[in-house]
Amino acid sequence: MASNSPEDKFTVIFTDNTPIVYIPPRLSVLEAVDFKTQYQQLLEDQPQTERIILDFTATQFMDSSGVGALVSNLKATTEQGAQLVLRNVRPPVRAVLAMTSLDKVLTIEAESRPEGAPPPVVNHGLPPETHPSVRSWLKRSMDIVGGLVGLSITAILFVPIAIAIKRDSPGPILFGQVRCGWMGRRFRIWKFRSMCTDAERLKRQVQNQASGAFFKNDNDPRVTTVGRFLRRTSLDELPQFLNVVRGEMSLVGTRPPTPEEVEAYQIPEWQRLDVKPGMTGEWQVNGRSSIRNFEDVIKLDLRYQSQWSLWYDVKLIIRTVLILFNKKSGAV
Repeated sequence: MASNSPEDKFTVIFTDNTPIVYIPPRLSVLEAVDFKTQYQQLLEDQPQTERIILDFTATQFMDSSGVGALVSNLKATTEQGAQLVLRNVRPPVRAVLAMTSLDKVLTIEAESRPEGAPPPVVNHGLPPETHPSVRSWLKRSMDIVGGLVGLSITAILFVPIAIAIKRDSPGPILFGQVRCGWMGRRFRIWKFRSMCTDAERLKRQVQNQASGAFFKNDNDPRVTTVGRFLRRTSLDELPQFLNVVRGEMSLVGTRPPTPEEVEAYQIPEWQRLDVKPGMTGEWQVNGRSSIRNFEDVIKLDLRYQSQWSLWYDVKLIIRTVLILFNKKSGAV
């Protein structure tokens, strides 16, 4: 039995009462939205199914939106008590799954090849081409040089900042937090600690002044006295130059969200993860303190992706430096 109406992009064939969903050649934002919608409908129509197979034979490209749809469908399948199985996963898609660690939580069947068939073509370690900035060696070179310069400045300022933090509030000097980077890959971001040590536990007691999938409070009581100064001057973000050198972040990009924020994303919002997160970007230089709507953040992130060039990065860096002298600039 096959289902493939003109409006559908996903063919579903039933074999021994097991639905096999054939994924199209590309799984980006438009296909991902349809994928989630039609998959959810399949689960509703087949509540007793024990196993669903996704066939990736034709799929050669998957971006962050595709990852988001896959994560959402995996969660829905698990909640229904069924098993989601991936079949015939090609190297480009397999590379994305490995990079995001989804290969550790998904059931992926070993690809069967006829005897004597040549091995699959690999991409020789190149990252998925979700956005031109990801493979730009000039951007990466600028990140390395800028990151090393930034780490040198951090080393010079480390001692006075550390003394100020310790005198103001007991606890560690640095604060590490898990964030989601390119394609949703998790990493630990580093900052000079600007909050009390039990800030994460107290977060639910603080009112969120923003709407959507991010948190903001202008008068957050968890911020220490020294922390307010560090945030106002953005000195708290200096340790992130280490993340830049390591390739987890870029000097310029999108705001790195927390896993909890990503959990609340709708499929189109995953597009902001098609580029590496940055220490600065459109959101930071366009009134980050005044932005309260997550939809505005998305618009700024997508504008950065559409207008990106190396010169555009340089202009955003210059604007960031100028904003540091503006007392009204806020913190992430």
